[in-house]
Amino acid sequence: MGSRDFSNVSLLITHYNRSGSLRRLLTKMQSLECKFGEIIVSDDASRPEHLDKLEAFKDEFNFKLVTTPVNKGLGNNINKGQDAVTKPFTLYVQEDFVPKDVFPEHFSDALQLLDTHTEMDIARFYAYYPYAYRKPFEKGFELMDFKLWYPGYMKFYCYSDHPHLRRSDFLDKFGRYKEGVNVDIAEYNMSLSFLKNGGKGFIFNKIDGLFDQMNNADEPSTASYRKDWKNSTNLFTRLLRKIYLQYKMVKFHKDFNAYPSLKKD
Repeated sequence: MGSRDFSNVSLLITHYNRSGSLRRLLTKMQSLECKFGEIIVSDDASRPEHLDKLEAFKDEFNFKLVTTPVNKGLGNNINKGQDAVTKPFTLYVQEDFVPKDVFPEHFSDALQLLDTHTEMDIARFYAYYPYAYRKPFEKGFELMDFKLWYPGYMKFYCYSDHPHLRRSDFLDKFGRYKEGVNVDIAEYNMSLSFLKNGGKGFIFNKIDGLFDQMNNADEPSTASYRKDWKNSTNLFTRLLRKIYLQYKMVKFHKDFNAYPSLKKD
């Protein structure tokens, strides 16, 4: 089975009004016998009934609870959670994800790879779509290969807020998450910063093979998504989509070129 003692890793979980989902995630990690150096739950001003539940099972799962009196968005929630981390590596997971039974084995591989390949910044464990440009790597992972001249805009999605392992000095290298903005904008800005500042990473070859994203009627997703129109057969809709994708590609390139570099000369 291999060692599941990850004492050099902080498990950072962001939470907002889904205490049942958080308990499910922590229970699953416990059942998989994953032992982390510390567990930090960063809460974004959840309702009192959820905060009460977190306080009630805080000792059971031995986590540190970081709170805020006012909701400040996901960017702030990740920033203040990362500020509380004391271990060299951070496993970041939002509370509505649940690890699969095979997760510990592949997580151990990712940790070893990140430790060995010091030029790598991030190991990703989940995505909605495969990354556009990949190269074979090791142990079931693939390198995300970014070149500005590659066709399309999907090349810009190297970074994601979905479950991933990163070095705990991530914010020092790529800057803090943008606060006071929509979740999508915060992620978009970090994606640009990650690439502009030379971020490198690898992703598991089966994008939904290590985690499930689970929401139910009692604790639905707090993110809002646009209606999926990419499979529409309506000619007018398809034309609009083509125009939109061209605009999106131009915008990505423009924003990338304008984004400030944090690299020290």
